[in-house]
Amino acid sequence: MDHQAVLDQALERWNAAGLRWNPSAYADCFTEDGLFFGGRPTHAVGRNAIRAYFESYVGVITVCQLALRDQHFVEAGAGFLLAQGWGEFSFVLADGERTGSTVRTTWLLQQMPDGKWKIRQQHIAPPPEVPPLGRDADPGAPPQAR
Repeated sequence: MDHQAVLDQALERWNAAGLRWNPSAYADCFTEDGLFFGGRPTHAVGRNAIRAYFESYVGVITVCQLALRDQHFVEAGAGFLLAQGWGEFSFVLADGERTGSTVRTTWLLQQMPDGKWKIRQQHIAPPPEVPPLGRDADPGAPPQAR
């Protein structure tokens, strides 16, 4: 299996949905029972909930493109591929402003009977400023970094 080609196929569909912010096209990137943690605090379970998540940004985002870099792959069983690394978002907001963000990404892709790969699970999260230990400083960091 060519891991990068599989990820590129799924990412191409994702970015096509973002060219004109199309919630239905985004939802179609996922399996029927897909799971999605995006930029809002909610957990979208199933394609309809995922579509609703993307609909919540209508009028806010007009274009979204995602570049995935430094991806590491694990074959998670026959017809499953896990990709984890970094994502770089480029947005055009409804007022015309261009913004972006870098996030950590995890995609679990599943091969469908027609040969297409769809997202079974996707998680997007900002990198933490410090380890989530319930305090502000990383006790393992050098003193000057605390």
